[in-house]
Amino acid sequence: MKAVLINKYGHNNVVEIKDLSRPKPGPNEVLIRVRAASVNPVDWKIREGMMGAMSEPFPIVLGRECAGEVAEAGAAVKRFKKGDQVIAITDVRRPGYFAEYAVAPEQTVYPKPLNISFEEAAAIPIAGLTALRSLRDAGEISAGKKVLVIGAADGVGHFGIQIAKVLGAEVTAVCKGANTDFVKGLGADKVIDYTKEDFTKGSERYDIIFDSVAKRTFEECRSVLTPNGIYIRTLPNEGATEEGGKKAKTVPGGPTPEDMDWMKARIEEGRIRVAIDKVYPLDQAREALAYSETEKARGKIVLKAA
Repeated sequence: MKAVLINKYGHNNVVEIKDLSRPKPGPNEVLIRVRAASVNPVDWKIREGMMGAMSEPFPIVLGRECAGEVAEAGAAVKRFKKGDQVIAITDVRRPGYFAEYAVAPEQTVYPKPLNISFEEAAAIPIAGLTALRSLRDAGEISAGKKVLVIGAADGVGHFGIQIAKVLGAEVTAVCKGANTDFVKGLGADKVIDYTKEDFTKGSERYDIIFDSVAKRTFEECRSVLTPNGIYIRTLPNEGATEEGGKKAKTVPGGPTPEDMDWMKARIEEGRIRVAIDKVYPLDQAREALAYSETEKARGKIVLKAA
């Protein structure tokens, strides 16, 4: 099978496309025939060695989320059978989904929404569930709250807009002016072009500021939070995390089956959609990673394995 791997850390020149033996599932694992795998910033950060030591030795197959069909189920697997269409996510220390086949523990595999493609499905776990947990769990979002989403046109941010709207919030999107129509199409009530306006100097106050790209800090944002407002960052916060009633938080915990069920239901209802910017064939993984590094993607970047 084809796989995208590295034998050392570095830039895109260390990325290789190699033929590897098809992995075999253990008793509690499923073997997935990968149809599509989503590209995330964490993938090129792993490539660079920025995530620390991996659980697996070199060569390391990249990729943390995928969608495809169950090719084989381990003897103890109860929820899935051969032919089921599924989504899988793996731990940051054990990537391996930029390949034609991948093994996943049963507990990290979920049914694919019925009304979307494999390419769209592969893009849900990291970005979609990060946005959900950030807004619902860390942000304590509720109907009527004012939410500001920084990086609103990117992979996590575009889910954040939609999730906030589903949960009844008023959403202001922060992005480049060129993405105004895109974020409004996702439900944003207001748009701030960050190349022309700094929201931290404005008069509007927000109950939740969701920094999906970790470009600002709590210190910069707290003046435009309401008295009990919450600033949420997708990377760990530095410095103070509380001032009066205002708090800075990061994404809590990890994804659960209940989180994926919530997303699946809203996607199948047509209330949340997955925006795909570009789809690359598996053997163009270098190009896909390079594009991710530009931080210009509108929505998600995906590798098509078959």
